[in-house]
Amino acid sequence: MRKLKNIGCYLFLTVVSLISIFPLYWMIAAATNNSTDILGGKLSIGTNFMNNLTKLLSQQDVGRAFGNSLFYSCILSLLSLVVCSIAGYGFEIYHDKVKDRLMSILLLAMMVPFAATLIPLFKLFTGMHLQSTWIAYVLPTISTPFLIMLFRQSARSFPMEIIEAARIDGLSELKIFFTIFIPTMKSTYAAAMTVTFMNAWNNYLWPKVIMMSGESQTMPMLVANLSVGYSIDYGVLMLGVLICSLPTGILFLILQKSFANGIVGAVKG
Repeated sequence: MRKLKNIGCYLFLTVVSLISIFPLYWMIAAATNNSTDILGGKLSIGTNFMNNLTKLLSQQDVGRAFGNSLFYSCILSLLSLVVCSIAGYGFEIYHDKVKDRLMSILLLAMMVPFAATLIPLFKLFTGMHLQSTWIAYVLPTISTPFLIMLFRQSARSFPMEIIEAARIDGLSELKIFFTIFIPTMKSTYAAAMTVTFMNAWNNYLWPKVIMMSGESQTMPMLVANLSVGYSIDYGVLMLGVLICSLPTGILFLILQKSFANGIVGAVKG
């Protein structure tokens, strides 16, 4: 009876896994076919990959868009990790009732949609003449309530005895944070890096509004450009989507174990 139950469980998981990876396979297959084959429902790998790649490179500046997205995402991710981890660490290590209330206000801010703050942010950055700059891309999302909460939860599992011992040894608060806390919380940083990089890479609305020059175009904006017009080349479009999806997929595969450990550690904390 138990063996039959295990077989049923594995069969169910296999079916669910196949359903989950099918969109990824279809995207890869579509990138190697032309529009006629895609609209006709062809699911096998085709021979039109190089033709689609040639068209894509001739229509769009893929190298610049890819480089822009990579630069903006890396800068935003690194700055967010530093700012949010310091904030989360401070909320927990220097804990009091005022900080609890402030944290509640920050969590309430998660309920405000970004579109509601879009116009004020646009007026603010254009007033400072920062449009089409990496500063305008980074600043609105450099600190998020989710990341602060993630680091705060992780800091709860950090032994206070270590901090007290370090203070007795004469270490400053910054040295304690950078030399003790950060190395101990590697899995949390990996989880935060994964979430932040994916959000920054896939961000479309704010870059579309604030990045006004063609030289500051990002990969999501490039993919959106491929889907406009009276005649859409779906082979080229799917190839653009595939290229746009690669960095986040690779990053998640590299950090998936640390990502899981970081999320579980934060929940336990």
